[in-house]
Amino acid sequence: MKTVTNIYILNLAVADVLLMLGLPFLATQNAVSYWPFGPVLCRLVMTLDGVNQFTSIFCLTVMSVDRYLAVVHPIRSARWRRPRVAKLASAAVWAFSLLMSLPLVVFADIQEGWDTCNLSWPEPVGLWGAVFIIYTSVLGFFGPLLVICLCYLLIVVKVKASGVRVGAPRRRSERKVTRMVVVVVLVFVGCWLPFFVVNIVNLAFVLPEEPVAAGAYFFVVVLSYANSCANPVLYGFLSDNFRQSFRKVLCLRKGSGAEDADATEPQPDKSGRLQEATPPVCGSEANGLMQTSRL
Repeated sequence: MKTVTNIYILNLAVADVLLMLGLPFLATQNAVSYWPFGPVLCRLVMTLDGVNQFTSIFCLTVMSVDRYLAVVHPIRSARWRRPRVAKLASAAVWAFSLLMSLPLVVFADIQEGWDTCNLSWPEPVGLWGAVFIIYTSVLGFFGPLLVICLCYLLIVVKVKASGVRVGAPRRRSERKVTRMVVVVVLVFVGCWLPFFVVNIVNLAFVLPEEPVAAGAYFFVVVLSYANSCANPVLYGFLSDNFRQSFRKVLCLRKGSGAEDADATEPQPDKSGRLQEATPPVCGSEANGLMQTSRL
């Protein structure tokens, strides 16, 4: 899994696993209508939930920028599109996501009177809640989404302008990886956009406390969690390189095929000239209210 794209996918997968670790606790709360696990675990689960959301959108943003560099500036970006740089970028994403989740660390607690795990804002509660919704929506969704859309717009412009000048094998390889990233981004947007839209609408218009409205809100919350369940399926179906690498990790198959663009793109040798990188060969050894609105 030592290609640039797979490193970002691995970080997305880790974020999804962290979210899944908290789901049994949230499901228990919904079943018994109170939080029985204490304030420390409440704060931890809420923080993991926030880190998952921010890490997912930031990783997708970095992946989109990586696709832009690979398609629009393939030669000049070769020195930057390396596994080591991808690991540093991933570490920065995690650090920034944790920084963005600090309000959850500070204000997550068991609410008095409700005995549920939620965000306990100081006075004025309404103002703090509104600021948090705008904060998470702009910095944690719509802002990164704008960057993602800009990247793919520039990719489309570049592809149309280049025409047939790019080698056919390389174009097919780049197109395959780009298509995978686009699908993952579209699924993420489809799962999370209703959640943020409902929270923003709820700032301007108080949603009626009716069964239909409650059911609709419950649906958008479940839909946001469903994104983490859909990602592994997308990786398995859309990335041959990721699937083959995963099989190798599980010792189910020796050897690796690298069909994604990251494993075959030109890289400079010691003399500074570009050469085609060869795929690694496997040896004989197995080597908005974010959580607030959800609860």
